[in-house]
Amino acid sequence: MLMVVDAGNTNIVFAVHDGDSWVGTWRIATDDQRTSDEYAVWLLSLFNLVGLKRERISRTVIGTVVPAALYHLRRLCREWFDTEPLVARARLDWGFDIRIDNPDEVGADRLLNSLAAHQAYGGPLVVIDFGTATTFDVVGADGAYLGGIIAPGINLSIEALHKAAARLPRIGIGRPQAVIGRSTVPAMQSGIYWGYVGLIEGLVARIQAEYGEHLKVIATGGLAPLLAEGTTVIEKIDPDLTLDGLRLLALRNVAPTLSKERGRLTDSD
Repeated sequence: MLMVVDAGNTNIVFAVHDGDSWVGTWRIATDDQRTSDEYAVWLLSLFNLVGLKRERISRTVIGTVVPAALYHLRRLCREWFDTEPLVARARLDWGFDIRIDNPDEVGADRLLNSLAAHQAYGGPLVVIDFGTATTFDVVGADGAYLGGIIAPGINLSIEALHKAAARLPRIGIGRPQAVIGRSTVPAMQSGIYWGYVGLIEGLVARIQAEYGEHLKVIATGGLAPLLAEGTTVIEKIDPDLTLDGLRLLALRNVAPTLSKERGRLTDSD
């Protein structure tokens, strides 16, 4: 079985694939100080709840946008699953060109989303990921990664608004009943929700115009369903896009060999 680890700025998602389907998915808040042993205690307890033995994990792959978390995640794979994890990086075989100025700068999650989206839906397309940041990634008809856009995530915007304006409360995210708010909270909710819908529609329109033809629009991330309610621009929601990208990347690349000589306590890669 394959275990994939998607380490984002807010959450780290662990998932296990048996070759046919995902047999379990679990998430934990990102903390770059959490040790491999702490991950193991938490994760193996969840394995037990679904009757999954850690010995059945034969391969691991990690995608992370949090470099500080990589050391402990690597140790988790080495010490508790006896595998050397494949780490998603631009230098690997992605099966497509990365046509940007500096491929090493692009986040692994954006390449993983592009890989999975093109495999599932063809191209050309735009992938919108509603995470800590809201990203728009453009994939050519041939699957090439062409670059994209990074905007502040919705929760970052809400938090910034609350902290910068003393009289504005912290609000939850929801689709307001009316665009014109008649009190403070509805006005803020409208600004956040319809403001982001406008962001989506405006940026997708500009991307389409610059690209010169229609692109399919695929969305992922926890807020994708909510925002898709407010626009017809989003054509498909795929919550497992990044996990599928990790699985496909593992299929395309040879599994690294666990080096016993360096002990399992170092991280020289």
